[in-house]
Amino acid sequence: MKALIHHNPACGTSRKTLEILQESGADVTVNEYLKTPPSRDELKRLYDRAGISPREGLRSKEPLAEELGLTRPEVTDEAILDAMVEHPILIERPIVETDKGVRLCRPQDTVREIL
Repeated sequence: MKALIHHNPACGTSRKTLEILQESGADVTVNEYLKTPPSRDELKRLYDRAGISPREGLRSKEPLAEELGLTRPEVTDEAILDAMVEHPILIERPIVETDKGVRLCRPQDTVREIL
């Protein structure tokens, strides 16, 4: 099985998710999304496939999310996507895609749903 992980090596949850993928025997492609961020269209596609909104994919604990006012309820998903493209640190991680689906793997064991 092929798997793509949008990964931040500084994040413990992301590292643990990558370990689960590797231990499962999946053919894993690692995208360090802070270095190579997904496009706006790619983010939208991933969230649609995962069945979540951009707001649910927002790293709201990131101080920049608050600074930019993205945690306010009236902010649109479109505005959140725009901010994520401009500031990839706002993308909650890890996001994993396989043929079986896409998951925002928090907690890391969520990845098992698509293996």
